[in-house]
Amino acid sequence: MFSRLLHLTLNGAPGLLALACLSIFATCAAATPPTSVASPVNSLFARQCATTDIWPKGPGKTLVPQAPTAELRTMLSEIDPKRVNTIITKLVSFGTRHTLSNQTDPVRGIGAARDWLAAEMRSIAKGARRGTNVTITVPSYIQQPVSRIPTPTNISDVVATIHGASDPNRVYVITGHYDSRVTDIMNFTDDAPGADDDASGVAVVLELLRVMIQRPPPPATIILAAVAGEEQGLFGADHLAQILADAGADVQGMFTNDIVGSSKGDEGKVDPLSIRLFAQGMPTTESASRTATRESIGGENDSPPRELARFVDEVATNDATGMKVRVIYRLDRFLRGGDHEPFLSRGFPAARFTEPHEDFAHQHQDVRVEADTGKQFGDLIEFCDFDFITRVARVNGAALWSLAQAPGTPRNVTLDTSVLTNNSTLLWALGSDAGLAGYEVLWRPTIAPFWTNVIPVGLVDRVTVDQSKDNVVFGVRAVGANGYRSPAAFPFPN
Repeated sequence: MFSRLLHLTLNGAPGLLALACLSIFATCAAATPPTSVASPVNSLFARQCATTDIWPKGPGKTLVPQAPTAELRTMLSEIDPKRVNTIITKLVSFGTRHTLSNQTDPVRGIGAARDWLAAEMRSIAKGARRGTNVTITVPSYIQQPVSRIPTPTNISDVVATIHGASDPNRVYVITGHYDSRVTDIMNFTDDAPGADDDASGVAVVLELLRVMIQRPPPPATIILAAVAGEEQGLFGADHLAQILADAGADVQGMFTNDIVGSSKGDEGKVDPLSIRLFAQGMPTTESASRTATRESIGGENDSPPRELARFVDEVATNDATGMKVRVIYRLDRFLRGGDHEPFLSRGFPAARFTEPHEDFAHQHQDVRVEADTGKQFGDLIEFCDFDFITRVARVNGAALWSLAQAPGTPRNVTLDTSVLTNNSTLLWALGSDAGLAGYEVLWRPTIAPFWTNVIPVGLVDRVTVDQSKDNVVFGVRAVGANGYRSPAAFPFPN
């Protein structure tokens, strides 16, 4: 295919960083103590975020977050806190959902929970819009003895697939895990209600399935799964990730919802309008040479999971969700892990949603009341906030629907380094997505955490920008005729 070249020498707004610094400057000014002999003010402090200090200036315009469409707003509004309550109540009713618990008892244990989830998904799927192809499967295998699995044990996921209309091999995944535990990880007999960890995440999955199948299918495939074996070692998620890898699926985004049930943390701290999103930095699957290149060009903060997280912040922090996505530049909570990791280990971009402040009295605990303090321990449903979980589901819905409706993330994005120049020439492979309308170049100062400026460049496969690659970070994203935009791809030297 022939190449089309566009040269940009636009002068534009300084971007969102200017707005951010104006806000910081106002805060700093308000917080600055009055000048006194005892409390001198640093003369540099007041101008550290002055608009004249925003650098570098450059082409394009200030990036404005993608606004939810009317269809998306309607879909998100249909997510129901009463149904969230019903789902969690039912999962808690199985007593324990420990991976090693009974697989055949119809009322207690992980087998009963698995069978109810499969039946519930099949029931929901009957309400699919005509022309929307939904399949429900229960992929299973026998896990041989390993740490935390003392005997051969059945691991079953319950998976709903909404097949993409025009690009079915491009896949986006959301999971919650339906197994539970108490204090002793090997105790599979005592009640382990697992309301927050992680019936809340499973409720997100089921509600997204219910509202999404009532629409025409998006171009890409959506997978919504309740996975097992998380507490014992991420076994269900690992099985699902391997199935997708073996099938050659192009998984361009995965999110696990794990402990998303409460806005109230230890010591009563409440933050009902925030959800954390953990995103890995340096990919562990890259070759040593590519890792070295990434480090040398300052790409440590632009891994595919980080670009995915920036995308979620852009499309899901708004009045349609009622939430602020708090992106955390870390794989997971400190020295902890989750079901996004098996996807990351196979090279799939993945991230983790978790409530803003955890209450450790209500996760991984035996159900009990401390005699000396009267404090209730245990992951009980009374500590869940169903309105909060509903808003978390809306964040997931906004992200997932926007991803599946947009063209795929651009591939083979590079920066031309053949000559020394203060301009920057970016190249990429022209996509074949149905409805692909063009591309946009994004850029931000190297110290900015999110994209600040955007340059529309049309349906081309290269562009020269009047901005030095030494001073900013670039990305390229695809734009659909429907207005949806993909996550950005970070360029490597060609």
